[in-house]
Amino acid sequence: MKKKIILNNNQLDTTLDRLACQLTENHQDFKQTILVGLQPRGKSLCNKLVSILIDKYNISSVDYGFLDITFFRDDFRRNKDILLPNKTDFKLLVENKKVVFIDDVLYTGRTIRAALTAIESFGRPKTIELLILVDRRFSRELPIQPDYKGIQVDVYENQKVNVEWNDENNGNYVYIENFKNG
Repeated sequence: MKKKIILNNNQLDTTLDRLACQLTENHQDFKQTILVGLQPRGKSLCNKLVSILIDKYNISSVDYGFLDITFFRDDFRRNKDILLPNKTDFKLLVENKKVVFIDDVLYTGRTIRAALTAIESFGRPKTIELLILVDRRFSRELPIQPDYKGIQVDVYENQKVNVEWNDENNGNYVYIENFKNG
């Protein structure tokens, strides 16, 4: 497998700052907004954004949680491998609130479809937006598009986009992996 870095640590920091800035433009003080990191990979991104909002943009309080969508996936009972759920750390009611789903890579859209179903257990949001770090543009199977996106990439089916957090040598970065066919 071969890695190609598409966002290095500095570029990723700039992208995260830009995403946080866009959130503050649309949600001001966040009193009516709840950020929802989609488990497992949206959790780190959500934590990073919350830190930026509090530390750099002086938002006094941000309601956020982490939602596991394992049991809401359309392939839950179709996989050979048993899907193991993550701990849902979400104790907030979303009734009449603005919700922002946060995930690292938007691929087929199926994770977001599952999240839309899962969030209903916590009330009926006023609106739902989607923040994505990496948008794999031409791989969508469902009509789902991000409201906020860090970067957009075009990759082949034999490639995967990954986000690495807190790597000892390189810090945080985004890369594409090539897998051999056959």
